[in-house]
Amino acid sequence: MNPLFVDPRALNADERAVLEHVLSAEFVGAQQLRSQLDRTEVIALWAPDSVSVDLRVGEPCVHAALPTELVPVDADVHGPSGEPVGQILVWTDRGATLAALEFAWVTDEMPTSLPAVVDGRLRWPA
Repeated sequence: MNPLFVDPRALNADERAVLEHVLSAEFVGAQQLRSQLDRTEVIALWAPDSVSVDLRVGEPCVHAALPTELVPVDADVHGPSGEPVGQILVWTDRGATLAALEFAWVTDEMPTSLPAVVDGRLRWPA
């Protein structure tokens, strides 16, 4: 499926909170990716009503040097009863800059909101 490009916009509060949570983990390049948040904007949705988005980081910024395009953090999302409902994946552009925020779900229906950070864990529905 082709992305639905939107007028570039700043991260909304939910997107920022989820990214801050994932990037709070310590891994090679985490500090550089965290420093990009203020310069990050949403440029596309993955589908109509999708909470997964493509990102672009404005220059100048400090580039990370991740060995992979996927941020190496397990960010599982759980429902109100503790059941797994998905995972948050943060993608980079060649390991250097933030490129996408994905809510990969395992439920029957596509999520209509990002999870909330509750007690240091990702909980959905928000």
